[in-house]
Amino acid sequence: MCMSTFLTRFLRTSFAPPSYLTLPTAGIDLSTSGLKAVTLKERAGGLELGTFADVRLPAGVVVEGEVVDREAAVKALKELRHLYGIRTANIALSESKAYLFETKVEGDNHDDWCTALEQRVDEFVPLAPSDVSFDLVGVGTEGGQTAVAGVGYARRLVEGTVSLFDEAGIRVRAIESETFSAPRALLPHGDQGTALIIDLGRTTTKLTIVVRRIPRFATTLDIGGHALTLAVQKYFGVTEEEAKRVKSERGIVPSAGNEEYIAAMLLTVSVIREEIIRRTEYWQTHQAPGAEEGKITRAILVGGNASVRGLPEYLEASLKVPVEFGDVFTNFVSRDVWLPPMDYRQSLAYTTAIGLALREYAPS
Repeated sequence: MCMSTFLTRFLRTSFAPPSYLTLPTAGIDLSTSGLKAVTLKERAGGLELGTFADVRLPAGVVVEGEVVDREAAVKALKELRHLYGIRTANIALSESKAYLFETKVEGDNHDDWCTALEQRVDEFVPLAPSDVSFDLVGVGTEGGQTAVAGVGYARRLVEGTVSLFDEAGIRVRAIESETFSAPRALLPHGDQGTALIIDLGRTTTKLTIVVRRIPRFATTLDIGGHALTLAVQKYFGVTEEEAKRVKSERGIVPSAGNEEYIAAMLLTVSVIREEIIRRTEYWQTHQAPGAEEGKITRAILVGGNASVRGLPEYLEASLKVPVEFGDVFTNFVSRDVWLPPMDYRQSLAYTTAIGLALREYAPS
């Protein structure tokens, strides 16, 4: 990140020790529901998943993307370190605390761009420049200047998160916004398209529009998959666990005698759909007239609550683009020689963690 000298220790060196002399760098996703971590293994044919872990957090430890109960978070991180031998990690900061922006800057390289932006970063982040940590990436040239996409965070949030991991005995190698992690996991290297990533979590739905694997627009909806679970609970009068099972098995696929249940589900899922449409229309109308680059050509569903039968088809009818469930192993070795050790539904919840781990093996 720019403007943050303590973060320079996380930059990768040009002459890093061979992988057999070092422990693998984990990707760790710290969120409201808990910690998800993965490590990767290099094989002759490509990458495979090494270890993966899910450590639950009590309610209230992480609230709106920020750690509130530091003691509980450190305890969970120490548990992760002891159980899985994780000593080094790439970590992400929540999209809900990020300020994603675009602008044009002078200069020929990353350092020049950062210098050019330092004194006017408050145009994009509502904080004093000295209180901001930011980073950016080039997305093109225009009129002799470089167009960049950037993301900023309050410096106190960055420093507090890093110190949390330090206290748990896990060295942070790199830190980034989760909006940059997901495209790295879901889209193949060199992808040139524009995609909408829909991350359906428990209590929120995160929308990210990426162009050539770079986030250009991001927003969070205050409704998630748990609302669908509650709809099932209310309709059938069952426990939460039973409602989750019914939601997964029945989804929103119409069938004989299923009309009332579907109506109950659609009352909730239609709210999510309408918000997605509203946000994507905003993106499309703010693109340059006739600009094909910014036109969304597909949508990808991920997240711990995304695997609802019939949901891709339901959204596709309104978005007018193909909607598919994501594959977090897109950049791994072929399925012909390796099969992931976790089931598909489970894998969708590891999107951010896998994207973080992939930093070590391929350019963003």
